[in-house]
Amino acid sequence: MLIFYDNKGYSMKIYISVDMEGITGVNHWDEVTKDKSEYSDAQTQMTAEVAAACRGAFKAGAKEIVIKDAHDTGRNILASGLPENTKLIRGWSGHPLGMVQEIDKSFDAVMMIGYHSRAYGDGNPLAHTWSSSAIAAVSINGKFVSEYAMHMMAAEYYGVPTVLVSGDQGLADEIHDWNSHVKAVVTKEGIGNSTVNIHPETAIRLIESEAKKVLSKPFERCHNPLSDSFKIEIQFKTHMKAYRAGHYPGAYKVDAHTIGFKSDDYYEIMRFTFFAF
Repeated sequence: MLIFYDNKGYSMKIYISVDMEGITGVNHWDEVTKDKSEYSDAQTQMTAEVAAACRGAFKAGAKEIVIKDAHDTGRNILASGLPENTKLIRGWSGHPLGMVQEIDKSFDAVMMIGYHSRAYGDGNPLAHTWSSSAIAAVSINGKFVSEYAMHMMAAEYYGVPTVLVSGDQGLADEIHDWNSHVKAVVTKEGIGNSTVNIHPETAIRLIESEAKKVLSKPFERCHNPLSDSFKIEIQFKTHMKAYRAGHYPGAYKVDAHTIGFKSDDYYEIMRFTFFAF
């Protein structure tokens, strides 16, 4: 893909995936669950943070932005709070690429807003990977991974780099371990069952300014080239879930709670993950 980084005569197409557990101020499951009284404040802040990312992208020269509401029901973002000239994907199609549904090689960059620490980590009281109720840990090629890592690689499958992520400090540490050139906007730090959060307006301002900054200069160093082969292992919280997942074609049992799968094609890794969960 030919990219003119001065943004003259070129219209960037940006994909934004949005989760909720990494949104500023969020500390408890009641705040990210639609039928709870505390949900509306987190929903409003979630909308404001993704809107800030959109404004930053537009200021950097983006002409097209596709947003995936990627938390729980997929029906959280208040569309009226988004800038015009954006498209919002609500709900879940059932596609294996999940939180980056509709990603393809036509996009120039991905940003992830409100993401969070991985399962088997301690960076967020709500730390998990995919299913907080079913999954204890997920590793790829021997490395524990988050939803960020899994979907960053899904975007890389189409040659699209992830350039900015917002969320907790634990996630920022993981991002730095993958690629120090990817910008992490830290909204909070998890300490045990608590979080220390920056001010919500500060988060909005930082996300907008950093989105503009990262998209206004060359971002090819944000790429994370994919491996030639992949081995994923999913550790379930119950042996019954592992037994069920073990019936996926090509899956194998690691132990009573853990199922593995290997492929040279990352898309097949995501397909296995989709059906295993």
